[in-house]
Amino acid sequence: MLEVVDLECARGDRQLFSGLCFTLEPGELLHLHGHNGSGKTTLMRTLCGLIRPSAGEIRWGGESITEVEDDFCRDLVYVGHKNGIKDDLNGVENLRIACVLDGVPISEAAAWEALERIGLRGHEDLPARVLSQGQKRRVSLARLLAHKARLWILDEPFTALDKAAVEFLQSVVREHVANGGMVILTTHQEVSLTRGQVKQLQLGWKGEGDV
Repeated sequence: MLEVVDLECARGDRQLFSGLCFTLEPGELLHLHGHNGSGKTTLMRTLCGLIRPSAGEIRWGGESITEVEDDFCRDLVYVGHKNGIKDDLNGVENLRIACVLDGVPISEAAAWEALERIGLRGHEDLPARVLSQGQKRRVSLARLLAHKARLWILDEPFTALDKAAVEFLQSVVREHVANGGMVILTTHQEVSLTRGQVKQLQLGWKGEGDV
């Protein structure tokens, strides 16, 4: 389980949120939303351990993520605004390097399979610099298929994807949650995934989030 206890984050002299508390258990999806500048990306990066909070604690399995850092990183896939891929490397190379950095190396065959499933068939060995923005996004998202992490944190994952890719990604996320995975995502796009029986976290209200 992921637990957030009295979390506070600031950007410069401006406090983004404080006293933020929520939990995420296996089989749950949390939709994070709020106006631009409310701190959504800051919160996501803080949950990943990339930003140190001003106050509060993030726990994974009941322990602070700073105490179980290696195990937490292996259980996590974070896909941010930027694709985080190198233009001089092809899709297979980019995916394999990303998985090594995640602490879960994969074979070349597994990388080819993940990229084909995500919709890059015929483009797997092209340098990323010649790919479209949507294709680059697919390279980044292929980590979800290659790395069987329990927690996915996805910042605007549908950006640059066409309708078919959006539908496919939604099905991947639904399957992950149905199998006991956990997902936190933010998106400006209207998608069915964020409606119904999902947790909602609103940032931008006075001082704290509302779950």
